[in-house]
Amino acid sequence: MIPDFEAVRHEMVERQLLRRGIRSQRVLDAMAQIPREEFVPPDSRLLAYADEPAGIGYRQTISQPYMTALMAELLELEGRETVLEVGTGSGYAAAVLGMLARRVITVELIPGLAALARENLARTGRGLNVTVICADGSLGYPPEAPYPAISVAAAAPEVPHTVFDQLDDPGRLVIPVGERDDQELRVVTKRDGQIETRVATLCRFVPLRGGEGWR
Repeated sequence: MIPDFEAVRHEMVERQLLRRGIRSQRVLDAMAQIPREEFVPPDSRLLAYADEPAGIGYRQTISQPYMTALMAELLELEGRETVLEVGTGSGYAAAVLGMLARRVITVELIPGLAALARENLARTGRGLNVTVICADGSLGYPPEAPYPAISVAAAAPEVPHTVFDQLDDPGRLVIPVGERDDQELRVVTKRDGQIETRVATLCRFVPLRGGEGWR
């Protein structure tokens, strides 16, 4: 039997997001509207709203719903921004960010995933303000820089200098940093030339690959 995905989605927002402290109404509304089941493989749809990451092929994953919501909330988007996302995956987080920002530039290293993300975004009608670039995301995307908000959905051994240099002032960067298996989710803010970094939570992401990621 095919579940009522809309009902399951709203249950996810209540149990996994609200109860864990996600408070941005804009983020909650976006998560309640984006059909996550359309961004996972067909044989994983029954588990699309499980409280865990899901495989999307190519040894990559789509983050658990809570982590997607947390990273979006930490960016503190108001709707006027152009956001850089590093690590498109299947396009789900880009779809969420697309509801929160004016425009999203998302960069994916793996050609097959970049193509999949374009298909998913187009099929769900969420690609109108999302541009998928197939390139080395550890180097950001200089042609559209600087960005007032950057979200990195893969773990780096340190904040990539090239990506950080593309952060506007004021600007906010959310990125998992640490070892291959365990990281901390950092929020880096730039304002009036001053840099501040804080740790939002511990996390576990797939490694960031590329020139300034894991080799």
